[in-house]
Amino acid sequence: METTRQNKIARLIQKELSSIFLGMTRQMPGTIVSVTIVRISPDLSVARAYLSIFPSEKSQELLDFINSKTVNIRHDLAARTRFQLRTVPTLTFYKDDSLDYIDNIDKLLHSNV
Repeated sequence: METTRQNKIARLIQKELSSIFLGMTRQMPGTIVSVTIVRISPDLSVARAYLSIFPSEKSQELLDFINSKTVNIRHDLAARTRFQLRTVPTLTFYKDDSLDYIDNIDKLLHSNV
């Protein structure tokens, strides 16, 4: 169960990461990266961000690129939240495949009709 403080910080990080990824994807036309959810640890030291990447064929390649740039992303996040957060949590990124899962279920339901 997350506290109010954890929820506020998670929403702040989600909003700022979304704008960081928006700037990154402008350089790569045809790709969209959205931050679906951010979970933060109780001690506020680790943040897990789940990313929805379109097109899904490029998702693993783009996730590897994002993981290689984690230090730069954390630095950008620190610059954007310097007045709201005392310390910026360590970031880890995961692929959110819930949209692919929903699409697969939808295809299965329509194929049986």
